[in-house]
Amino acid sequence: MLARCSSAALQGLEGREVAVEVDIAPGLPGIQIVGLAEATVRDARERVRAALRNSGFRVPLTRVIVSLAPADLRKEGPAFDLPIALGLLLASGQLPPERMKGIWSAGELGLDGSLRPVRGVMALALAARRGGARALVVPQANGGEAALVTELAVWPANDLAQLMGWLADLRGIPVPVPALAQPGSGQPDLAEVIGQAHGRRALEIAAAGGHHLLLVGPPGSGKTMLARRLAGLLPPLPRQEALELTQLYSVAGLLPEGGALMCSRPFRSPHHSCTATALVGGGATPRPGELSLAHHGVLFLDELAEFRREVLEQLRQPLEEGEVWISRSRQQSRFPCRATLVAATNPCPCGWFGDPERTCVCGEAQQRRYWSRLSGPLLDRLDLQVVMGRLEPGALARSYGLEAERAAGRGKRPENSAVVAARVLKARQRMVRRNPDGRANGQLTGRCLRSVVQLSEGSLQLWQQAITRRGLSARAGERLLRVALTLADLEDTQAVSAQHLGEALSYRSFDQIGNDSSLKTAGRHEAERR
Repeated sequence: MLARCSSAALQGLEGREVAVEVDIAPGLPGIQIVGLAEATVRDARERVRAALRNSGFRVPLTRVIVSLAPADLRKEGPAFDLPIALGLLLASGQLPPERMKGIWSAGELGLDGSLRPVRGVMALALAARRGGARALVVPQANGGEAALVTELAVWPANDLAQLMGWLADLRGIPVPVPALAQPGSGQPDLAEVIGQAHGRRALEIAAAGGHHLLLVGPPGSGKTMLARRLAGLLPPLPRQEALELTQLYSVAGLLPEGGALMCSRPFRSPHHSCTATALVGGGATPRPGELSLAHHGVLFLDELAEFRREVLEQLRQPLEEGEVWISRSRQQSRFPCRATLVAATNPCPCGWFGDPERTCVCGEAQQRRYWSRLSGPLLDRLDLQVVMGRLEPGALARSYGLEAERAAGRGKRPENSAVVAARVLKARQRMVRRNPDGRANGQLTGRCLRSVVQLSEGSLQLWQQAITRRGLSARAGERLLRVALTLADLEDTQAVSAQHLGEALSYRSFDQIGNDSSLKTAGRHEAERR
């Protein structure tokens, strides 16, 4: 007897249709799985046999061959347990073939026949919809996630016996409700940051235009505090982006319990000891890395100069293109990674190089080794480069007495995240209306930038002088122009003025990072600014 069921396998972020063919023929009892199946798939033989027996069904005592087609597509994970079990029931005559027509399935089987959740169900549901499926059977825990895919009937089952009951008369099948997560609450507020007006302004520009940001300063200057507040300034996630992010986390196996639609922008902060695979993605079976998990959100690299140089260099192309391709001998996987990068580092190993009051104890060779991990091409891709000084003496103490001063009408509260986020949203809406594909300014290609930017005569001349005198590359010059365009959008003005370009230039502190005086000069300018 020959039977056929439909399922899907994950290939990167997408699901690809897989035909599960089961053949029962005379021979020694046993189940053989063919079709480039990995160990977790081959182990399904024992799980399926025990699940069928403990659910009250007959296990064929003969030779069984299970083929997973196409044979050149790698199959990984326990999601094929359920379609293999249904194929066995069909081939052994315990389930009428017409009952399974147009029905796809995916799920892991427990030895008692229960269905356990699997990763990537949203991608599998999208593949089922493309394949014209009548319904998709998934474990109960994956029902809300699969229901996020419209125009597809979803059957969330608790166990194999319950599913067979539904297939017998097609009655009593529940309709799952799409799981919707509430936006994250308790986000850290920008009002908690003391001083650092230059850093706060850079954070607002980064949020409005999607610009990558580098923060350099001594220990305790507030670099991490600022970075952790960027996600709270970004505009709310549109539904299409939320669906894409949910699919990405589902494929990575990191979707919260219940498979709810992700409504908050992610904030990822990997440790500086992470590998290139952990940061960018990869593995024998490619999975998304931290860069892709920060898609539509923020990737924060604290202690940037402590990362290995070969790890940081992996970021260059993905940051430019907004996607990462992972190639293996048998397949290519694509993962989106349009994230805002925020990097923070000390100016030297001891942290006090360039400080006007404390002396750096690092030698010149130590300082050069420290900064040699950051290549010029990588710094080129960081639109905003900000030097932050340490807090003024007494600033922290004054902040604790601010409540009493405000009560007396003398204190002024710093702007909170809600106020800044409102300006960011207004600027981003302006970009969506004007820019091709509704992109943020930081994501514009050179061709798109030339089509939308309007330069006054004075600003064009200043831009040319800046490129010549600072020796900027073509990429750095365009990024300077993108920041100036974002400044114009924040002020709701049509043309980029010389003032906008001048402010944008103040955020290019490390264009000549090989020159040690750049840090000292930037530190002196920050002290004067304060």
